[in-house]
Amino acid sequence: MRYEKGRKDTTRRRVMEIAAARFRSDGVAATGIASIMGEAGLTNGAFYPHFPSKAALVCESVAAALDEQAEKMAEQIATAGLEAAITAYLSPAHRDDPGHGCALAALLPELAREPLATRQVYGDRLLASVKDLAEALPDQTDPEGAAIAVTAILVGTLQLARATAGTPISDRILEAGVHGAIRLVTSSAPTSRPVGE
Repeated sequence: MRYEKGRKDTTRRRVMEIAAARFRSDGVAATGIASIMGEAGLTNGAFYPHFPSKAALVCESVAAALDEQAEKMAEQIATAGLEAAITAYLSPAHRDDPGHGCALAALLPELAREPLATRQVYGDRLLASVKDLAEALPDQTDPEGAAIAVTAILVGTLQLARATAGTPISDRILEAGVHGAIRLVTSSAPTSRPVGE
């Protein structure tokens, strides 16, 4: 039986959404094609007309998840301001829902082991996010450098908070990350000096 193109595109998007959520919540290595396709209500054989390999699915679904996160962050900054976006990112709700949260934080250790093509997609999306964030930091001497530092604080804080979830220090980690990131974005970065001065 042949299906119209729109149905195939819809199915492909659904598989990518499920995969992105499962990769973020359970990890890439622990998530098999069978579980993704089963959740989508499809057989394993239905996978290959959409993707040539699991690596291709990882690459495409991670790219889509990163794009979605960047759009969400930009919308939060535009509507509520940068400090509110930082607070929302480092919230207990975000910490406790990795399946629908930021792929930058959820997949960082595993992406380092993925093929170069996937790491390149990740790096490109990360750089685009940094540039977007830099536009919200007009008072910084080096907005892009400050944006990299803020991104590192956000991602690292979220990873630490998730690793300690359920313990008293997890909430303290989130709070400290919020204060550190906000302090960084509200103070002008000093002009860098050559080594030795």
